[in-house]
Amino acid sequence: MSQQTKIGRRGFFAVLGGAAAVGVAAKIASKTAVPDVAEPASQPQGDGYRLTDHIKKYYRTTTI
Repeated sequence: MSQQTKIGRRGFFAVLGGAAAVGVAAKIASKTAVPDVAEPASQPQGDGYRLTDHIKKYYRTTTI
């Protein structure tokens, strides 16, 4: 009976490992896909970093 339990566990972990490998492969494949439409680099999108006058003034104050 213990032999049957070990085989069941091994099969479970084999399926689990295979599913993990497929998931990782799908994630890698989706990151390497090239978008169809190129976005213009001149206009930033979102609330990212912007070099404003206030930030330039701060940088000047940090120089030694």
